[in-house]
Amino acid sequence: MRLPKDKSVIVERHNKIVYDCGDTVVKVFNGAKPAADIFAEATKVARAGQAGINVPELVEVSKYGVNWAIATKKVEGTTLREQLKANPEREDEILDQLISLELDVHAHKSPLMGRQKDKLTRMINAASDIIGEAQRYELLHSLEGMPNHAKLCHGDFVPSNIIVPDDGGAPVILDWAHATQGNGAADCAITYLHLIMNGENDFAEKYLHRYCERQGCTVAYVQSWCSIVAAAELSRGRVHEHDFLMTWVDVVDWV
Repeated sequence: MRLPKDKSVIVERHNKIVYDCGDTVVKVFNGAKPAADIFAEATKVARAGQAGINVPELVEVSKYGVNWAIATKKVEGTTLREQLKANPEREDEILDQLISLELDVHAHKSPLMGRQKDKLTRMINAASDIIGEAQRYELLHSLEGMPNHAKLCHGDFVPSNIIVPDDGGAPVILDWAHATQGNGAADCAITYLHLIMNGENDFAEKYLHRYCERQGCTVAYVQSWCSIVAAAELSRGRVHEHDFLMTWVDVVDWV
């Protein structure tokens, strides 16, 4: 892959840089990212699209120098987070749109997606240097006892991952790297914690209660997943959010 000279950076993370390349968006990962993970992410995008979700069109998986990259067709538009920042008076409308899209994702199935419980188990065990053996045992025991569902779950369903096309088309859901099949309440718990970690506390609380109202579940049920998903998030090396996540991990002692 050869990136155009006039490319611009959309976002930069510790393990990747996402470029606007005109007609395409190219996600370039650092050299430490295994090839298997790159192809797995591209496959998840394809499977979500096959399940009936509006996702970016895959263009190619290739190498940029020594780094793997995924290219998708660019969607001209604005994210729900950008819309929320520009029009705070529309918060309720944007929140309802976010939840409607998430519930629609959960209404789909993708039998070939990895199992949510398997992914969370791996992540919790990967945080063994942070979470003690006894506490990990309790977390994994709680996870095993959670209801088994086979809903399509995004794994990072936040406003910045929803783009509304300028042409009035249906919203497009981005970033399927963490997608699984599993329990929608766990997906909701992940969104709730991610919103708080992004400093959107009030929006997070409103999101949680409205999601539960529309889904027909209790807030307590979603929060029972929070210790599990918080422990899993610790495996990502979230240094700045460590103390916050540990407050939820410690809840497992009395859940």
